[in-house]
Amino acid sequence: MRVVIVTESFPPDVNGVAHCALQTARHLVDRGHVPLVVAPATAAGSGPDATAPCPVVRIPSIPLPGYPQVRVALPSRRVAAAITEHRADIVHLASPFILGVRGMAAAARLGIPAVAVYQTDLAGYARTYVGAGEATAWRRIRSVHAAADRTLAPSSVALHDLEAHGVPRVRLWARGVDTERFRPDRRDEAVRRELAPNGELIVGYVGRLAPEKQVELLAGVCGLDGVRLVIVGDGPSQAGLTEQLPGAVFLGRRTGDELARIFASLDVFAHTGPFETFCQTVQEAMASGVPVVAPAAGGPLDLVAHGRTGLLVPPRDAAAVRDAVLTLAADPGLRAAYGAAARDMVEGRTWAAVGDQLIGHYGDVLSARTVMAA
Repeated sequence: MRVVIVTESFPPDVNGVAHCALQTARHLVDRGHVPLVVAPATAAGSGPDATAPCPVVRIPSIPLPGYPQVRVALPSRRVAAAITEHRADIVHLASPFILGVRGMAAAARLGIPAVAVYQTDLAGYARTYVGAGEATAWRRIRSVHAAADRTLAPSSVALHDLEAHGVPRVRLWARGVDTERFRPDRRDEAVRRELAPNGELIVGYVGRLAPEKQVELLAGVCGLDGVRLVIVGDGPSQAGLTEQLPGAVFLGRRTGDELARIFASLDVFAHTGPFETFCQTVQEAMASGVPVVAPAAGGPLDLVAHGRTGLLVPPRDAAAVRDAVLTLAADPGLRAAYGAAARDMVEGRTWAAVGDQLIGHYGDVLSARTVMAA
C-alpha cells in the first residue's frame, strides 16, 4: 500500500502524536509498504529529516501562541499535491485538527479513503485553556472524523466519548510500546544515586509540562519524608511548577536510552493529567517494571489494573495522589509485585503487533470502498 500520513506533529517534536506517527511510518516500511509523512515545519525550518524512515513533506508553520513548542501548519496546497504525487491508496490522519482537516478535504476531493486516528482530547483542552468551548471543540471533532471512512480510538473511554458525540464508524486501536528499550533491567544505580543521593524513594513524572497535565497535583508528594520527586519534560508550565514543587528535580526533556534508564530507575511513576486519551508514558513505565499511580479517567483506565499493576485515584485529587504514593512507599514488596505484573501486562503490546492491527484497519477500509464501487 501507498500511505500518506498527515500528522499534526512529527519528530523532532516529543509528544504522543509525533511518536505514534513515527512508529506507524517505521512499521509500514518494515512490512513493505510505502509511506509518506506530511507534517508542520519545525522551528528550525523544513530541512531534511535524516532519521525519518520515509520521505517527509514539511508544511510552513507558526508557533502556537502561548505554547511555542507546538507548531501549527499554515494553509498550503502542498498537502493535496503530496497526496496526489505519492499516488496514495489511503490517507492516515494523525490527530486531525488543522493540517489533518486539509488532509481530509484533499482525500475527499481525490476520492481516496481516509482513516482518522483520534489522539487529543480537544474538548478537555478547551476547558483547561479557555474555560469554555467544549461544545465547539466537539463539533469540530465530529465534522472531521465523520468524513473519514474509519476513526480509530486509542482507549475504551475515548471510543465511548466519540460515539456519544455522534462520531460514526469508530473502532478501537491502542498504542504499542517499545519493550526492548523500556525494560526493568535498565535500572541504573548510578542514576538513582544522582537523583536521590540520600537513598530516597524516587517518584517520577514524565510528560509535557502544560496546564492540562495538572502536574501541580504532585505538590503533596514533595512534602513526604524520604521521597524525591523527579520531573522529566518541558513546556509552558515549567517556571510555575518549579515554585509549586519545592525540592523536585527537574531534568528537562530526555529521550531514547537515557529516558529508558530514568524510567527503570524510578520506584513509582505518577501521572496526573485527567485528559489522556491513551497515556503512553504510563505504558512505558509499566514496560520498565514500575508501579503506576494515575487518575481513574481516560486512557489509564484501560492501562492500569487497580490493585495489580498500580493504583488509580480520583482525578484532580492531590491528597489521593499523595496517599497512593505513601501506600507504595511503605511496602517494597507491593511495589515489586505491581511492577512485575505491569511488565507482564504490556509484554505483547509491541509496535509490530499494534502496527499489524493498523494495517488490518487499512485493509478493511479499502475492501469496503471496493465493495461500494462494485
